[in-house]
Amino acid sequence: MTAPKISILVPCCNVEKYLRQCLDSIVSQTLRDMEIIVINDGSTDGTLDIIKEYAARDARIRVLDKENEGYGKSMNRGLDMARGEYIGIVESDDWVDSDMFEQLVALADQYQVDVVKSDFYCYTTTDGEKNEKAYSFSMAHCGLLTKVNKQCGVFEWPSIWSAIYRREFLNKNDIRFLGSPGASYQDLGFNFKVWVTAKSAYLTERAYLHYRCDNANSSVKSSGKIFCVCDEWNEIDRYLSARPELQQRCRKLIPHVKLGGYLWNYRRLTADGRAKFTPRFRRDFSEYIRRGDFSRAHFDDKTWTRLMRTIYPNSRYWRFKKHFWDIVRPIYKTRIKDGHKVYYIFDKIVIYRRRLPALEVF
Repeated sequence: MTAPKISILVPCCNVEKYLRQCLDSIVSQTLRDMEIIVINDGSTDGTLDIIKEYAARDARIRVLDKENEGYGKSMNRGLDMARGEYIGIVESDDWVDSDMFEQLVALADQYQVDVVKSDFYCYTTTDGEKNEKAYSFSMAHCGLLTKVNKQCGVFEWPSIWSAIYRREFLNKNDIRFLGSPGASYQDLGFNFKVWVTAKSAYLTERAYLHYRCDNANSSVKSSGKIFCVCDEWNEIDRYLSARPELQQRCRKLIPHVKLGGYLWNYRRLTADGRAKFTPRFRRDFSEYIRRGDFSRAHFDDKTWTRLMRTIYPNSRYWRFKKHFWDIVRPIYKTRIKDGHKVYYIFDKIVIYRRRLPALEVF
């Protein structure tokens, strides 16, 4: 049997409310040469019946029905089943434009890259229907990338479903999901592994996928699972420890990317959850600072202040700084001069100057 051009993985668990819209958008793709692997992860609603209905009508759909094991194991099973040259992922509560995979595959073939990454839309209905482009990476970096750097933004938002991946590339680099039962946010580890091993990629500013942001059952909405983000970083550490050269190359990248995930996790937690998570936050980043792996130069003042307050909440420095800026803030200005951000009082007195961050290529 001839292998299809692309395998689309659709993980499902109790999504009968949204699944028809998702599957309709995939089976109507202008690219016909595909297989659609739909993984039912122990759904208890009508999800499996809908999957079987679509499979009966479209021979390209392959069904994997199994007991509930979680997202990571479901995705790994789908990757093992896939036969396509490329891999695509569509979450079962999202949907895609009809030409998404034809366009992304054409770019992958044209530039012979490991990954093609597109932007996406954030779709909400909470306060009226909104479908807004996310701008999930820097538009300045669109086009062919032969070196991936932190500033292009692909590490910041692990939107793994707005991309396609060469299957040979994933297998060669053993890129899989953390399969631990009860885990969450497994897209974080997968995304990091992809971008630190990719030899080349293509970023397109076009958006095709509609990401549903207001699904109340999404794991992102859960205030529990306090340390799941930490589990993902443990998996990343395990992956890199087996690749010493790559680990050394990523040494200073890791804390910068990790900070975004930890701050996101901190913001979504309840007060009780934050109290439990903060000691872990403090421990991890105190160690990075002690080892010299954490660079002040690559953070804006607001982010750095937030981090330092988390790590050293009782320092006299913060009491002094608050008093200082209460006095100075109304009368100071900033300018860019000779590669520095210069802070002035009354346009004459220099308070201090800070060198602007350079691109950090790893």
